[in-house]
Amino acid sequence: MRHNRTRRALLGALALLITVPLAACGHDTPAAAPATTGATGAATTPAAGSAPYTAELKRLERTYGARLGVYAIDTGTGREMTHNDGERFAYASTIKAFAAAAVLRKYSLSGLDRVVTYAKSDLIDHSPITGKHVTTGMTLRALCDAAVRYSDNTAANLLFDALGGPRGLTAALREAGDDTTRVEHIEPELNQWAPGATRDTTTPRAFAAALRTYVLGDTLGKDERALLTQWLRTNTTGAELIRAGLPKDWVVGDKTGGGGVYAVRNDIAVAWPPGRAPIVMAIMSNRGSEDADYDNKLIADAASVVAKTLGR
Repeated sequence: MRHNRTRRALLGALALLITVPLAACGHDTPAAAPATTGATGAATTPAAGSAPYTAELKRLERTYGARLGVYAIDTGTGREMTHNDGERFAYASTIKAFAAAAVLRKYSLSGLDRVVTYAKSDLIDHSPITGKHVTTGMTLRALCDAAVRYSDNTAANLLFDALGGPRGLTAALREAGDDTTRVEHIEPELNQWAPGATRDTTTPRAFAAALRTYVLGDTLGKDERALLTQWLRTNTTGAELIRAGLPKDWVVGDKTGGGGVYAVRNDIAVAWPPGRAPIVMAIMSNRGSEDADYDNKLIADAASVVAKTLGR
């Protein structure tokens, strides 16, 4: 009898070992995070610990077939929003905001009345303001206004000249704390970027930090800072980009950029929500095909995600 009891006990233990793993496959166990199907039709599983906005930005990348870089910070709370923020992107015409800022620092308000003369042969493509003043020349103040508000390419090159070329602007950025941006060419050569190149590039994090330094910090004097802010707030080229993605009651100062190849499209901005500290952001993008066209709505949609994430 003792032998039979022992045998029954062993059989019961064996049955328990078999049923436990079977139960683990049943419907009563917690389900794993469901896979979702993206715009490409490939199943993707949400990354553990990723921020809620990450999935939205990745969806935008799939929808627009683009690489997207975003860095934004609420300067009141310190909350950040990051996506490929340490990757290099061609900065294109966004660099003009920093050329103007560097001129403000070097010459101050009192030196902005200096007249710069140039010849018709100095004019390059997209020079809507400088093209009208070849015979008279323009002041540094007017050149800054043209470069920032109208993205005038000849104006930008004349600002480069006033700073000592790309090396001069690089030195100014280093002085402002930007050790990342690589300024090597003037217009239009600075737009001849290709994936993997480091010339004339920056990161979203670095450009947002530099913009914050010049617009909200003490790198510029109070009056110079106010003038730079005025130029950014009255920019004429940004209606379809960051501005289009933010609430209508936010005050926005921005500088756009668009390269002629690989669908480079960028916008950097300081936004002032009503009754709150400013939000600084840099949104950069490109596509993989050299002759691809950019889409302004990608930048606007990414800005909407920033507003939804940090604007609460």
